[in-house]
Amino acid sequence: MSKVAEITKAAIDAVHPVIAPYVRETPVVTAEARDFGLAGAPITFKLELLQHAGSFKPRGAFANLLLRDVPKAGVSAASGGNHGAAVAFAARRLSVPAKIFIPTVASPAKIALIKSYGAELVVQGELYAEALGLCDAWVAQSGALPVHAFEQRETLLGQGTVAREFAAQAPAVTTWLVAVGGGGLIGGMAAWAEGAKKIVAVEPEAAPTLHMARAAGRPVEAPAGGVAADSLAPKRVGEIMFPIAQRYVAESILVPDEAIREAQRALWRVLRVVAEPGGAAAFAALLSGAYKPAPDERVGVLVCGGNTVAVDFERA
Repeated sequence: MSKVAEITKAAIDAVHPVIAPYVRETPVVTAEARDFGLAGAPITFKLELLQHAGSFKPRGAFANLLLRDVPKAGVSAASGGNHGAAVAFAARRLSVPAKIFIPTVASPAKIALIKSYGAELVVQGELYAEALGLCDAWVAQSGALPVHAFEQRETLLGQGTVAREFAAQAPAVTTWLVAVGGGGLIGGMAAWAEGAKKIVAVEPEAAPTLHMARAAGRPVEAPAGGVAADSLAPKRVGEIMFPIAQRYVAESILVPDEAIREAQRALWRVLRVVAEPGGAAAFAALLSGAYKPAPDERVGVLVCGGNTVAVDFERA
């Protein structure tokens, strides 16, 4: 059986009680569209940035560490920052050694967070792909368990629990806007939904991994830049999630960096939510008009990460 075939709603439902003692059920909040200068129905936000380690990533991290055999050498992960922080957090919680590789593009907030969890940290290489190569070499040398950010069945199963929660918390929502990097989050969510929700992928113009893959009919290398490069720029979307996206993701939308920045500002202004660029990308599609919902469409937006130093409270 392929790894894709093993990523199902039933499998995600089975993983949920395994990781539930270790992760938060993050809240949803609904705001009037007019508060953002938009027309239409109220907008529902799932605040996954309030998850442990500041993003949705601990779901997949705990699924890996709890469902796979962890050797004495511990675990290792490559990351733009959020996945590394999640693996470091899960490893500390479960008393497992962890070594994390991140590129120099990672934000200072994410570097500091990983260090705070006590993992061994290597900051080297300009982009995620280079950090991944270093991680793979370490795994081969040490025997550590690799915990991939999106090319691992357990990762997608863990991330899919976001969809399970969101559907239960906001059943009236018909459309989910989800930011995409490597695709572990949207792949897991789409596998759980099985077409019951309209799922719209949102990516920065400077890192169109899924957008280009959909056009080519297969994962291909894409540019890996822009303001959200530390979370949404892996160069290539995942092989495991791509068939799921082909089947269940309705459309793919690109947004410019300035739209992402404006979405960050709007989330802070209206909701007092501090989202990192990758965490605000999904909302950028709605706020900028890149995605135009039907008049009666109920839209849910996943705010997936908040690891940023964009707000300076020392100046308050």
